[in-house]
Amino acid sequence: MRGRAPLHTAAAGILVAILAASVLAADQLSKYLAIENLPLREAVPVWGEFLQWYLVYNPGAAFSLGEEYTWIFTIALGAVAVAIPVIVVRSVRSRVWAVTLGLLLGGVLGNLFDRLFREPGFGVGHVVDFILTPWMWFWMNPAIYNVADMFIVTMMVVVAVLILRGVRLDGTREHRETPAEPGEQVKD
Repeated sequence: MRGRAPLHTAAAGILVAILAASVLAADQLSKYLAIENLPLREAVPVWGEFLQWYLVYNPGAAFSLGEEYTWIFTIALGAVAVAIPVIVVRSVRSRVWAVTLGLLLGGVLGNLFDRLFREPGFGVGHVVDFILTPWMWFWMNPAIYNVADMFIVTMMVVVAVLILRGVRLDGTREHRETPAEPGEQVKD
């Protein structure tokens, strides 16, 4: 762990809670400002064709996929929102994992809030998306997303990198066995 003492359970939990609350607040504030100030389904250039504001209410997942299954996304988000604190309390002693999971949890809670409390109703609410990057296309649709989505996607990439690099939740690293060189004796 490079000379740093592992986090105590309480410290990991507090760090995760502070980061999650910060992301949730930023996400909901940005959505409030978008709803109050942007026209529905009308592009507002921010930085030419690179970045625009474009307010939509998304019943589906990323890129509006699965619009008929909003309730499934609500259940999935709820499960992740419960799983992350459980994982943190049981296993996380690493600062990098605590930060990563705290930011991920904040993004999950931001979109879960929309699913639970926005129209058309509890559990099937539509997520407020307002950031449009016309140059990013996926399945014939431009990318329209929100602050929570940015944290979810970015932190999932970080999770993948941490796993691939062998960083455990406690901050230790997996040690891979290296094969012996030809003629080298292997000690048991």
